[in-house]
Amino acid sequence: MNTQNVFKGGCFCGAVKFTLSGTPALQGYCHCESCRSWSASPINAFTLWNPEALKVTHGDDKIVSFEKTPASQRHFCRQCGGHLFTQHPEISLTDVYAATIPDFDFNPELHVHYQESTLHIHDGLPKMKDLPAEANGSGIQLPE
Repeated sequence: MNTQNVFKGGCFCGAVKFTLSGTPALQGYCHCESCRSWSASPINAFTLWNPEALKVTHGDDKIVSFEKTPASQRHFCRQCGGHLFTQHPEISLTDVYAATIPDFDFNPELHVHYQESTLHIHDGLPKMKDLPAEANGSGIQLPE
């Protein structure tokens, strides 16, 4: 693996460790009800990567998953419950939660599912009704 643009991450307790190589396809904030509920937060900071960019380097046997819908396969640590990543097969990308990648310089590009927002943020970033058209969304931008 090329050591350029390789980021280390892991779960809350450190039992699961992973690397990401390259750059994310997209990074931003999600306001959908599922992400809010899953993260116990009014928004979720996401980074979407090609699935091949993610390599579990330690604790693969500690990873368990939950699938509320076929669109999202959420993975977390069996030991501490710490969130790790979510596979999105419909868009062929993997969301690695920004908070789990301490050495990654998170630079959000937009907000998605903003129509479901419970915390309105005025940061000048585009606010998408759902998802960009390239990600099978409507591509409709909402006012800030």
